[in-house]
Amino acid sequence: MERTQISLEPEQADLLRRLAQERGTSMAHLIRDAVDQAYGTAVVPPSRAELWERAMTAVGAGRGDGANAAAEHDRYLDEAFGS
Repeated sequence: MERTQISLEPEQADLLRRLAQERGTSMAHLIRDAVDQAYGTAVVPPSRAELWERAMTAVGAGRGDGANAAAEHDRYLDEAFGS
Protein backbone atom coordinates (compact mmCIF):
# COMPACT_ATOMS: atom_id res chain seq x y z
CA MET A 1 0.00 0.00 0.00
CA GLU A 2 1.34 3.43 -0.87
CA ARG A 3 0.70 6.27 1.52
CA THR A 4 -0.41 9.57 0.02
CA GLN A 5 -1.94 12.82 1.18
CA ILE A 6 -4.93 14.60 -0.34
CA SER A 7 -6.79 17.81 0.42
CA LEU A 8 -10.55 17.73 0.76
CA GLU A 9 -13.13 20.42 1.11
CA PRO A 10 -14.51 20.47 4.67
CA GLU A 11 -17.87 19.18 3.45
CA GLN A 12 -16.18 16.24 1.68
CA ALA A 13 -14.18 15.34 4.77
CA ASP A 14 -17.32 15.52 6.97
CA LEU A 15 -19.24 13.29 4.56
CA LEU A 16 -16.42 10.74 4.39
CA ARG A 17 -16.05 10.66 8.18
CA ARG A 18 -19.78 10.12 8.60
CA LEU A 19 -19.93 7.39 5.93
CA ALA A 20 -16.86 5.64 7.29
CA GLN A 21 -18.36 5.56 10.77
CA GLU A 22 -21.74 4.32 9.49
CA ARG A 23 -20.11 1.59 7.40
CA GLY A 24 -17.53 0.63 9.99
CA THR A 25 -14.59 1.32 7.71
CA SER A 26 -11.96 3.99 7.20
CA MET A 27 -12.01 7.14 5.12
CA ALA A 28 -9.02 5.76 3.22
CA HIS A 29 -11.00 2.65 2.31
CA LEU A 30 -13.88 4.76 1.00
CA ILE A 31 -11.47 6.85 -1.08
CA ARG A 32 -9.78 3.73 -2.52
CA ASP A 33 -13.21 2.33 -3.45
CA ALA A 34 -14.17 5.61 -5.10
CA VAL A 35 -10.95 5.65 -7.13
CA ASP A 36 -11.56 2.04 -8.23
CA GLN A 37 -15.12 2.87 -9.27
CA ALA A 38 -14.10 6.01 -11.12
CA TYR A 39 -10.95 4.74 -12.80
CA GLY A 40 -10.95 0.96 -12.41
CA THR A 41 -7.64 -0.73 -12.58
CA ALA A 42 -6.58 1.36 -15.54
CA VAL A 43 -3.11 0.72 -16.77
CA VAL A 44 -0.96 3.73 -17.46
CA PRO A 45 -1.16 4.33 -21.21
CA PRO A 46 2.04 3.80 -23.17
CA SER A 47 4.21 6.81 -23.83
CA ARG A 48 4.39 8.41 -27.26
CA ALA A 49 7.86 6.87 -27.70
CA GLU A 50 6.51 3.39 -26.88
CA LEU A 51 3.64 3.85 -29.34
CA TRP A 52 6.07 5.00 -32.02
CA GLU A 53 8.32 1.99 -31.40
CA ARG A 54 5.35 -0.38 -31.70
CA ALA A 55 4.22 1.26 -34.92
CA MET A 56 7.69 1.05 -36.41
CA THR A 57 7.85 -2.69 -35.80
CA ALA A 58 4.96 -3.05 -38.25
CA VAL A 59 6.74 -1.17 -41.02
CA GLY A 60 7.53 -3.59 -43.81
CA ALA A 61 5.61 -6.45 -42.19
CA GLY A 62 3.29 -6.65 -45.19
CA ARG A 63 6.04 -6.48 -47.76
CA GLY A 64 4.89 -8.45 -50.76
CA ASP A 65 6.54 -10.25 -53.61
CA GLY A 66 6.42 -7.31 -56.00
CA ALA A 67 3.08 -8.30 -57.51
CA ASN A 68 0.46 -5.68 -58.25
CA ALA A 69 -2.05 -6.75 -55.60
CA ALA A 70 -2.55 -3.19 -54.41
CA ALA A 71 -3.60 -2.02 -57.86
CA GLU A 72 -5.49 -5.16 -58.87
CA HIS A 73 -7.07 -6.22 -55.58
CA ASP A 74 -10.66 -6.08 -56.92
CA ARG A 75 -9.83 -8.36 -59.83
CA TYR A 76 -8.00 -10.81 -57.54
CA LEU A 77 -10.95 -10.92 -55.15
CA ASP A 78 -13.32 -11.50 -58.02
CA GLU A 79 -11.15 -14.38 -59.27
CA ALA A 80 -10.90 -15.89 -55.78
CA PHE A 81 -14.55 -15.59 -54.76
CA GLY A 82 -16.30 -15.23 -58.11
CA SER A 83 -18.98 -12.60 -58.27
